[in-house]
Amino acid sequence: MRRSRAQNPPDRALRQAHLRIALPLLLAPLLFPTGGHAQWLSPPGEGWIDVKAIYHDTDETFDHTGDRRTIFADGRAITRSLFLTGTVGVWKGVDVWVQAPFHRLRFNDAGGERASAGLGDPRGFVRVGPALFSLPDWPVALRGGVKLNGGSFDVDAEVIPLGEGQRDWEILLELGRSFHPLPLWTMGWIGHRWRLPNVDARREPGDELFWWWTVGGELGPVGWKASVEGLSGGAWTIEGLQISQARRHLHQVFVDLDYPVGPGRLSLGIRTPIRGRNLPAGTAFTSGYFFRWGER
Repeated sequence: MRRSRAQNPPDRALRQAHLRIALPLLLAPLLFPTGGHAQWLSPPGEGWIDVKAIYHDTDETFDHTGDRRTIFADGRAITRSLFLTGTVGVWKGVDVWVQAPFHRLRFNDAGGERASAGLGDPRGFVRVGPALFSLPDWPVALRGGVKLNGGSFDVDAEVIPLGEGQRDWEILLELGRSFHPLPLWTMGWIGHRWRLPNVDARREPGDELFWWWTVGGELGPVGWKASVEGLSGGAWTIEGLQISQARRHLHQVFVDLDYPVGPGRLSLGIRTPIRGRNLPAGTAFTSGYFFRWGER
């Protein structure tokens, strides 16, 4: 039986779907967890800075059925990224986040090598907590923000983009709890991402539900975190065709260790996807440095 055009899209659309969906997500986690304090808002005039480096080298991807397979045509994707994230308290119960990513990307396959380097898509958020409304300062917060179109996005399907070429709006509910006097805490968030169209590339990514949860503590001077993260996305529209096979799904785990160095803490970690659809597979390695400023 012959399939309809919507079920059997042109090869070019599928090729663009592969490059535009899978490769840009090598650039970053869904919403990179930074620091270790999430919903504990920064007091006015105080804040923190987190510098995080990611290295990811993979020849595997999750296909549209969720199976793990090697990238087509002996493909290999290598990502080196640096994320600069900072926050500052601007009012009692209100702080502001800003994140700027920088990427160096390389993709090799039977057709040759493609490479890109530069600024990716920056993010900004405003976060509010109970103290804004003179309520007890519980570890809960509501965060809203935007991902801007900051990185270059060439409509050529053979070019690795530094950004996704469109804007996202996001809202998250953050929760947490400290088990003091035990050196143990837990926190996480759940959010919704509204994804606007990329007019130049004639594509509209599906909206996404995402979540993240972590448990952390200290063993002497060494801090540790174990985290899980998930994403569930809707169908994409590419060149006017709705492609349900292009839905993105992902579940991955993180393990991080940190140690006091100078005024902050140096961290090392790994990030491993355990299942997914239309996203890269393979373990990523991270390193970072986190420090607070303005504390009284």
